[in-house]
Amino acid sequence: MAIPLVDTDVLERVLGVAGGYGEFAEVFVEDRQTSSASLDQGRVEELSNGRDRGAGVRVVVGETTGFAHTADLTEKGLLAAAQAAATIARGGGGGVRQVALATLESHHSSARIFPHDVDKAAKVELLRVANDIARSEGGQISQVQVGLGDSSRHFVVANTDGVFASDLQVRTRFAVSCVASGDGGMQTGYKPLAATRGFEMLSPDVVADLARGAARQALTKLQARPAPSGELPVVLAGGSGGILFHEACGHGLEADAILKEASVYAHRVGQQVASPLVTLVDDGSLSGEWGYGAIDDEGQRGTRNVLIDEGILTDYMWDFLRARREGRASSGNGRRQSYQHLPMVRMTNTYLMPGTDDAAEIVAQTPYGIYVAQLGGGQVNTATGDFVFGMTEAYLIEDGVITAPLRDCNLIGNGPETLSRVDAVASDFSMTPGTCGKNGQSVPVGTGQATMRLSGVTIGGTAS
Repeated sequence: MAIPLVDTDVLERVLGVAGGYGEFAEVFVEDRQTSSASLDQGRVEELSNGRDRGAGVRVVVGETTGFAHTADLTEKGLLAAAQAAATIARGGGGGVRQVALATLESHHSSARIFPHDVDKAAKVELLRVANDIARSEGGQISQVQVGLGDSSRHFVVANTDGVFASDLQVRTRFAVSCVASGDGGMQTGYKPLAATRGFEMLSPDVVADLARGAARQALTKLQARPAPSGELPVVLAGGSGGILFHEACGHGLEADAILKEASVYAHRVGQQVASPLVTLVDDGSLSGEWGYGAIDDEGQRGTRNVLIDEGILTDYMWDFLRARREGRASSGNGRRQSYQHLPMVRMTNTYLMPGTDDAAEIVAQTPYGIYVAQLGGGQVNTATGDFVFGMTEAYLIEDGVITAPLRDCNLIGNGPETLSRVDAVASDFSMTPGTCGKNGQSVPVGTGQATMRLSGVTIGGTAS
């Protein structure tokens, strides 16, 4: 793709003006190409392409941040945004600051097939193949939806502290959703795949596995029975439970919540906050995963950050500006949805390190409990750590054997308490893609863990 760069001398002049108003200024320029396609009941429902270009300018004066964005990438347009941001931050007035940018630190995508180079007809054919494979799993499959989305996002970020870097991020996402109808009503199945990779990731075998998986999940749930209620041991399948820890403790380890003292983890570095089996990592450098970036949206290198080490809280996640104020380095967690948004502290790929137990043995050593094959959405109160999560695919464990499928139900608990109840961790680590929403912004994230057991979690089931 053509890389839309603003001339270095233009950036220097804009930063010079913006920096003259405050102690810190930043220009973020973005060019994003997107496309999406969807098939519902065999019919193409959406086939679209889009492109969005623009820049956001941030000026900081003391504790006040001024921000303005523009779709006009001329020098005149960028200067107008800089002056608007400065007016917000300082209320007008200011001078010119000399800014000299170093050589651009440029990063490139490893994608072999850029999605926007793939013919639309080929994309639609892939949707149809998935539809046909899902329906071939059985006559009880009454509805199939297939979706494909991709983006190529190039951005350049420069600031008055000398950061001058760019990245090209190519992401591809494919998902199959099925509805099965039977005597017990309707049940759904859903299987997504998403990565910071090109179209090459969607091989015929991969697409077929997703389609069969979604259909079989829906068909299996037709036999589901009401889940029990009360506190029970829970075994989370590898990859299935990462979202639980993303929500239950990840958000509470973001520096904005910590500095506002709106987190149960504030002032607890060096303390035992989890079972010794828990080592929690956030890793923006995990190449290919959904939350990967060579740099974050403030130009900081994606890094591997150990947040909890064998149960001991070791650090928080930091964006550039908050880290700068605290006199420390950023952890590469400054992220924004687009040039129209301010960056904030966000997770990237957050996961629990694998252990040494055998996944099958963990189940076999659980006399009675719940086996969660796939978690759904959830919510958490970062101030208290309390959470509620849905389970979209779960089974009963009886005498150490996975038995009956269960109807959708909830996991209810408290983050710190749940972390303390991890009593077994296997070695079968895997990751799951997701979308994280915070303060009105959405960004792609990865979550992961190996099969693990929680000694007790409240189940919100409906069985009498």
